[in-house]
Amino acid sequence: MIEQLIAAARAGVEDRRAQTPQAELESRLHARGDDRPFSEALVRPGLSVIAEFKRRSPSAGEISDSAIVADQVGAYERGGAAALSVLTDELHFGGTLEDLRGARAACSLPILRKDFIVDPYQLLEAAVNGADAVLLIARALDDVELGEMYEAARGLDLDCLVEVHDGEELERALQLDAEVIGINNRNLDQGTVDVSTTYELMPDVPAGKTVVAESGISTRAELEELERVGVDAVLIGSALMSAADPEALTRELTGVDEGTREHHLP
Repeated sequence: MIEQLIAAARAGVEDRRAQTPQAELESRLHARGDDRPFSEALVRPGLSVIAEFKRRSPSAGEISDSAIVADQVGAYERGGAAALSVLTDELHFGGTLEDLRGARAACSLPILRKDFIVDPYQLLEAAVNGADAVLLIARALDDVELGEMYEAARGLDLDCLVEVHDGEELERALQLDAEVIGINNRNLDQGTVDVSTTYELMPDVPAGKTVVAESGISTRAELEELERVGVDAVLIGSALMSAADPEALTRELTGVDEGTREHHLP
């Protein structure tokens, strides 16, 4: 499955590069908006929620094809989310770079561009369309590519969420000295989800790293248990996108109404 997604991502890059040359993107870098540090939003007291906008996925199918970006991310922000994740893969997730721009305009939260990043061109796209951070999937890049993409992103003042699924990929992320490590509970080859993946890898993550748990998380009880073992943030997409009231569910997950969650107080 992952090979097909990567191949589609590479083809998409070539199509967009033909329409918008890289030099044109570079010329637009000076017009970037305000700085919204993504990494800093994940290390406030309490467990931070990265709320995701996506219309569909290969595993879940259609989730909310009619969702309006501004409405959804506004609900997330009011509900106490610390950051956003916006899917920009069109073929498999129904996302676009326009969604990224729309999210940027509709809220003040830092935004992660979530896609299969396989080419430096995509980093420029992220920077000029409103992203503050990008997802780098260890499974999708070899060591050289991962290192080059990480350095190029940092050179564009983009934070990086380096995603791993097993011990070998975690070691690669640590060799890179990645600051923010995402532990994906989903096996990208098989599509299966096992939340125990996070618990198995956590003991091998050195102190000082920011850890984000991804996939298969939907309840406050799960968040509390993840926080107990040292996870700093969780990325939640399908549960929020399919919720009848995304603001209410975000509030429930973040505990924004409890008054004791310091990172949600002004």
